[in-house]
Amino acid sequence: MFNKFSNPTPSVSRTLDVVVAFCFSLGAVATVQAQANSAKPEFIEATQRWLDSAVSNVRPAGAAPLRMEVAVGELDSRLRLAPCARVEPYIPVGTRLWGKTRLGLRCMDGSVKWNVFLPVTIKAYGTAWVIKGDVAQGAVLTDTDAIEAEVDWAEETSPIVISPSQWVGQVALKALTTGQALRQGMIKPAQVFQAGTQVRVVAQGPGFQITSDGQALSVGIVGQPARVRMDGGRVMTGIVLDSRTVKLEI
Repeated sequence: MFNKFSNPTPSVSRTLDVVVAFCFSLGAVATVQAQANSAKPEFIEATQRWLDSAVSNVRPAGAAPLRMEVAVGELDSRLRLAPCARVEPYIPVGTRLWGKTRLGLRCMDGSVKWNVFLPVTIKAYGTAWVIKGDVAQGAVLTDTDAIEAEVDWAEETSPIVISPSQWVGQVALKALTTGQALRQGMIKPAQVFQAGTQVRVVAQGPGFQITSDGQALSVGIVGQPARVRMDGGRVMTGIVLDSRTVKLEI
């Protein structure tokens, strides 16, 4: 019989190699299989409780609370596990409780120690920006291209784009279709001017602001640095604000 699982702690970060202990006689195998089958409902319920607790506070930085749903899969039916009085769940190194993932289970109190992996699916429902009409690859997104709707944040690995300031004015890396949640892997900053373009340079410091003209020496991408030659010949580097403005921090 499986004991109640311990609460999740950071100490369960070490991953062991998968070891499945097989019984040494047909009679023993039959006994173990009968025990495993009879314990299966309790095993699934205990795993579900552990996972529910583990993911209860999972939330990406800056996101509102998400509605988490956890679905526990099944172990390979071909496994023949030796009896164990205490099974401990753990999160394998390099994995996270997000989307389709896995949970480690290891025997801590049995005649033979074993370690297996259980497939799990974790969904995280919350409000996000969703494409409301088809957007062509290379198109610049405007504030009319998306609306807020509830989606599964964990459906894909690419992080959700939380704020309109992160996607309005960005370029679609691929064709986007109605209903798609906007994610970081779908967009990139827009190029707003070419090298050689005349731009306005704004130098700003505590209590003052100076505006001058210059010529871009590199392409301008919103939010990225660009080099500018000033009228006097001096070369400066600033951050591109829009199609005509580069800001210098003094």
